[in-house]
Amino acid sequence: MKAIPQTPIQLYKYLLRQIPKLPVASQPYYRNYVKGNFRAHVDEVDPQRINEVVQKLYQDFQWIVKKYEGKMGK
Repeated sequence: MKAIPQTPIQLYKYLLRQIPKLPVASQPYYRNYVKGNFRAHVDEVDPQRINEVVQKLYQDFQWIVKKYEGKMGK
């Protein structure tokens, strides 16, 4: 298993690479979801808060990918 992304840019790239694992019809929604979350937190300066956001988004997206893998039979 790969390491959890540590910086916001690493997480952003990781999440965008995960989107093709989702159903084609859902991909535009999740692409906007990822971009919107990054826009919403662009002004964060507290390192602890940034780490919390990175961890939360990573965990949320792991759950989303697993949810669709189950439905797609992978």
